[in-house]
Amino acid sequence: MTMQHAHIPVLGFAAFSGTGKTTLLTQIIPILKHHGLRIGLIKHSHHNFQIDQPGKDSFRLREAGASPVMLVSTHRRAIITEITPQQEPRLDEQLKLFDQSELDLLLVEGFKAERFPKIELHRPSMNKPLLYPNDPDIFAIATDEALETPNALTRLDINQPEMIATFILTSFLRSA
Repeated sequence: MTMQHAHIPVLGFAAFSGTGKTTLLTQIIPILKHHGLRIGLIKHSHHNFQIDQPGKDSFRLREAGASPVMLVSTHRRAIITEITPQQEPRLDEQLKLFDQSELDLLLVEGFKAERFPKIELHRPSMNKPLLYPNDPDIFAIATDEALETPNALTRLDINQPEMIATFILTSFLRSA
């Protein structure tokens, strides 16, 4: 179940689009940072996103055929690499490229079909199926309604980011 290129604990948040993964992560990350954790994040996108914009130098250089292109300022760094041939990225391959040396925890949004520890986010009002029955790596579920779940599955309140952060600190990281 461990990723070969994971050098720190990796925790995923798995859910259907529109469930609120990003919103919840933007609430949990500051809480974890307040507890002294250094947090990294990998987000899987199903879209052909652009980091650089048409007309900008980095865009023009990438379009000319340079890959990877690193864009650096005093505030941040971005490395833009074209994936060829175009294929669905694998999380472990991304971990190989991700500098984990200064981190305590790597959070992952998406990659729900891959094998690594995950918390499922579920809103029954969305009428989507539960993921945990078909994913043995889901060990907790955060939801906004009471659900009948196996006792081995920790139940969390999706609307209580402090509760989820505490669970990550006291249960997940202690056992990782």
